[in-house]
This record gives sequence, structure tokens and C-alpha cells, in this order.
Amino acid sequence: MSGTSKTTTVVRGSGGGAVYGLGLIGALVYYWRHAHGFWAYVWAVVEAILWPAFVIYHLLGHIAT
Repeated sequence: MSGTSKTTTVVRGSGGGAVYGLGLIGALVYYWRHAHGFWAYVWAVVEAILWPAFVIYHLLGHIAT
């Protein structure tokens, strides 16, 4: 033996970023179409980025009642 060894790295679970990215694009299109005016478009971008937080907030609000 020469003292060298091979190591293998296995990466799993990398599909979450793609799913979030598609959700981001879909949310951006949805909010953008419902916006009217400059600040509404700015808010549409913010909502598209933060939509999972809005979903969880409202879901937990419904569960709590």
C-alpha cells in the first residue's frame, strides 16, 4: 500500500432549492399580476420571497382557533 486512500462524498436532498425556486417564481408571477403601482410591485417582490412565512403564519392561526 502506498498510504493514499480514496474518499467519496455523497450529497443527498438537493431538490429543496429547486422546489423553493419554482415556488418563488410562481408567487412572483401571482403577486405581480395583482399589483397596481410602484410600491405594490415592490411589495409583490417581498411577498414572493417571504410567501412560506405567510403560509405558516396563517396556517398556525387557523390551527390555534
